[in-house]
Amino acid sequence: MRAARIHRYGDASVIRLDDVPVPTPGPDEVLIRVAATSFNPSEIGLRRGLLRGVFALDLPYTLGWDVAGTVVEVGRDVRTRAVGDRVVGRIDSGGAAAEYVAADANSIVPAPETVPLSHAAAMPIAGVTAWQAVYEQAEIRPGQRVLVNGAGGGIGGYAVQLARLAGGHVIATASPRSATIVRGLGADEVVDYTAGTLGEAVTEPVDVLLNLIPVGAERTAELLALVRRDGVLVSATALAGAPGESPVRALHFVVRNDPEQLSALVKLVDAGELRLDIAASRPLAELAEVHRDAESGRTRGKTILVP
Repeated sequence: MRAARIHRYGDASVIRLDDVPVPTPGPDEVLIRVAATSFNPSEIGLRRGLLRGVFALDLPYTLGWDVAGTVVEVGRDVRTRAVGDRVVGRIDSGGAAAEYVAADANSIVPAPETVPLSHAAAMPIAGVTAWQAVYEQAEIRPGQRVLVNGAGGGIGGYAVQLARLAGGHVIATASPRSATIVRGLGADEVVDYTAGTLGEAVTEPVDVLLNLIPVGAERTAELLALVRRDGVLVSATALAGAPGESPVRALHFVVRNDPEQLSALVKLVDAGELRLDIAASRPLAELAEVHRDAESGRTRGKTILVP
């Protein structure tokens, strides 16, 4: 089978499409024929070697954490999945950027029935990150003013929708190219972050600020100033600069793999309450180019990769 692998750390040129053996599932695993994986910006840091303190990789390493596909083989101890099941999930060890991948049977869930199977690959990491930000970290309540910083990104589209479902009044930052899409996902207000400062555009304090993009110390201070006293800033990326004596709670969290929450997202999709924003579908052979586009700021939403 073909698999997108890195043999060393470096720029996007280290991604190679190799011919490798089809994996054999272990006793508690299933073998999935991959319909698609998806690109996550954190894979850039992985490829560069910036996450070596978090992920100890055995090189060569097959990329891809998100997977959607069809079960073609089950391990001898698996009772929850069967050949032919359409599934979606996150594989913490990677390997989904390939034609087949073995996955822990407990880490995958039935895929939504109302969207193309390949599109479901956009859900696991981005969708669950947004779920945990909205419901666990911020605990958004009806009537709260919620600012989503980075609404045009892969996580942002889910965060806008989930914050609305939680009853929030959603203000979203987006570039002009993403504004129409973000508004269509349910944002009550859209702020062009490329025009002036956020403080000039967001004139009333917000109760909750969801930060979904990397920010420096200066931007962190700017974001904190937008949140009302006793409000909360929840960031899915590390916050540069300590909040000091700020009355705002500033939280940084790292998303965890949670199949139950992914199942809840699948139900929302099938109920027509959650849209999947697929910005692009590209062949797996173009994964290196997707990395280059992301590093140069030419991507938005979620990109899925089809073997």
